[in-house]
Amino acid sequence: MVVMMTGEISQLNISRGGIPKRATPEAKLTSEGLEGDAWAHPKIHGGPNQSILLIGQEVLDELNALGYRLFPGALGENLTTTHLDYNQLQAGQRFRLGSQCEIELTRLREPCRTLDVYNSDNLEKIQKLLKLEGRGGWYARILKPGLLFTGDKIWFLAQVV
Repeated sequence: MVVMMTGEISQLNISRGGIPKRATPEAKLTSEGLEGDAWAHPKIHGGPNQSILLIGQEVLDELNALGYRLFPGALGENLTTTHLDYNQLQAGQRFRLGSQCEIELTRLREPCRTLDVYNSDNLEKIQKLLKLEGRGGWYARILKPGLLFTGDKIWFLAQVV
């Protein structure tokens, strides 16, 4: 059973490709993702079912407590969120972002070797930690595009799958 979830976008992140992604106070969300954002490996990342990536600030805080030096956007997420329970997230859940946008979670992100830059000595450990309980983030497809702003609220709408 899914509890009603709400959260917040604590940071919007874009890059011309690769990590880290850098903060932007606002961004236009299109069917392809955040305008101005790109992927270093478009055959692996991006596409209609992986238009954006969400990761919780709580995940970054947990990894920082373990000695990793991470910050919002470091793991390649487009939306750094707060207050979403990543233990409750599932593919097929729909969320409203801000006043206009809607997304649907499609799949968990599998951490890759790109994260070597953050602690190659413990790469296996960080990859294992990120795979647990959705900590690696969730990819989503865009249902309704529009403008997003840092601080926008996130509301659970429905579970469709």
